Amino acid sequence: MDLSTTLAEIVSLSIDERLSLVEAIWDSIAAEPGEPELTEAQRQELERRLAAHTASPEDVLPWEEVKAQALARARR
Repeated sequence: MDLSTTLAEIVSLSIDERLSLVEAIWDSIAAEPGEPELTEAQRQELERRLAAHTASPEDVLPWEEVKAQALARARR
């Protein structure tokens, strides 16, 4: 498989078609048995976030607030 040719074909798809492709790829990955291996950097970041949450479990935002902030930023 020639990745550059494949990527050129993907870029020629519409945004909706590319989103459908991403979804299909993600579904195929999720269907694989087992879990993907984390890099050391990913593992450290997860440990950092878990420690931060353990230290301050009340320091969270509701999903609705996070979503509203993200949408407000996207409209700028």
